[in-house]
Amino acid sequence: MTWLIVGLLLWAAAHLFNRIMPKHRAALGKKGKAAIALLILISIGLMIFGYGAAEYVHLFALPIWAWYINNLLMLIAIFMIDVGRVNGVIRTKVRHPMLLSVVIWSTAHLLVNGDLASLVLFGGLGFWALVETAAINRAEGPWQVPAEGTFVSDGKVAVFATAIYAVIVGIHYWLGYSVIVFL
Repeated sequence: MTWLIVGLLLWAAAHLFNRIMPKHRAALGKKGKAAIALLILISIGLMIFGYGAAEYVHLFALPIWAWYINNLLMLIAIFMIDVGRVNGVIRTKVRHPMLLSVVIWSTAHLLVNGDLASLVLFGGLGFWALVETAAINRAEGPWQVPAEGTFVSDGKVAVFATAIYAVIVGIHYWLGYSVIVFL
């Protein structure tokens, strides 16, 4: 569990460094960008290792309906992670679609993983996304809403998200995780 927590803290620190100490980050230049990227990769490795090595401590189990909500939330999370880059309608409604995607993703995983390591990992990443959102909003001030695009652009992202969702479900199944699919 220690490595998982260290990984989460390193992840948060690496991501928030630019928001909390922008002058220090700017002074590092391109070398700083590479260093932050390396710290993020290390943090991911620590989280994966720490989660896998953590002792299983059962906290809760939700009924079967939680799996269906998980599937729907995961599809939405995959859609939200990419919708901000297209000229669609949704990006004019949500300021930070990628960070919202992390919150949705973490919530979905907490519905079907009721152990302590999952609470630390998914809850920690969801909390980080909320803190990061607040830090960005504070640093950047009021949101300049982009020009509205078309639902066609959002639809293309939805089709792509559905394909990615199917791949992710397949990988989870291949890795031996319980998968209840409704698509």
